[in-house]
Amino acid sequence: MALSKLERRQRIKHRIRKIVTGTSVKPRLSVFRSNKEIYAQLVDDTTGKTLAAVSSRDKQIEATGSKTEVAKAVGKAIAEQATKVGVETVAFDRNGFLYHGRVKALADAAREAGLKF
Repeated sequence: MALSKLERRQRIKHRIRKIVTGTSVKPRLSVFRSNKEIYAQLVDDTTGKTLAAVSSRDKQIEATGSKTEVAKAVGKAIAEQATKVGVETVAFDRNGFLYHGRVKALADAAREAGLKF
């Protein structure tokens, strides 16, 4: 029997999370994409704390246009938040989503803004 979209994403997610973990020096940049919004957060898995979080719902994100453009703005904003917290390198967690479209746009914008991963 074929897997549903959610079950398939959960399998991929668990496969990724076996490998990708975040520390205080190199936190995990976790990305979640819903139909309307996109969210990114820096997570320290050793303490279980979120160091910084940005979403397309935040007031500071003033990107208009396509969802991809909004994702770029979120990527830039999470990179700025990371530098405020004192983080330079991160482990990218695409959270079971395919690395293209909005997820790729967010990652590329974060790289351009100075984050290393």
